[in-house]
Amino acid sequence: HHDSLHHVRYADDRRFLLCRKDQHGACPEMIDVELVQRIGAVDTVVCHGDFDGLASAAKWLRGGLEPYVGADDDARAIDTRIGQPGALAKRIDRAIRARGRDQELLQTIVQFLAGGAVDPEALRGIDAAGAELLPLEAAAQRLSTEYQLIAPGLAVLDVSECGERYDKTLLLLLGQQLAPIAVLADGPSVSFAAAFDSGINFLQRFGLSGGMPTLVSIQRNRWPQAMQALGVAASDIRGLCAVD
Repeated sequence: HHDSLHHVRYADDRRFLLCRKDQHGACPEMIDVELVQRIGAVDTVVCHGDFDGLASAAKWLRGGLEPYVGADDDARAIDTRIGQPGALAKRIDRAIRARGRDQELLQTIVQFLAGGAVDPEALRGIDAAGAELLPLEAAAQRLSTEYQLIAPGLAVLDVSECGERYDKTLLLLLGQQLAPIAVLADGPSVSFAAAFDSGINFLQRFGLSGGMPTLVSIQRNRWPQAMQALGVAASDIRGLCAVD
């Protein structure tokens, strides 16, 4: 459900179900009983490690049925950051943001959702992981005070030397409260984020072949060219974009 110039290559291939991000804000709503039945038995389900991906995997394992009523809407709200997800989805999303590389936790979440989201022991583990997000959110709040506002409409922050963990999602959202585009540099990568309904398309601006139009990460050595594509003055680029 991300945009890609390569969609046209597979448009008539029934192995693929492809759309743009503005057509489906999240993947679970693209999965239904008919699709799962048409594909038939599978050996392995591969998914993203965010709420959208884990909910998609669980829905597939459930034969195309939502893990709970409203799960599809929750996935869309979380993936687009438009609207408010339900309380359960927020708890799961917080756990993922706190320990997104913990494969055991991600497996637990898939199994919890695939089982209809009713296992209290699994939910306790999910909540315990979610509690670990609190210091990361506090770090993001502190770091957000260092954003620099740059014309035309960018909030720019380099945290490469901060030396602490932080909630990247929150830090980018805080940047978007200051300017239409948040730019976050951290080590070898630089992320650009704008609101889902902003109309901004970084794929077109940066000449990228695919991904999310309003959220991309590029290698640090491409940072100056990206800023130039956004209309930032050369003097600001030299002062901000330190490239090793």
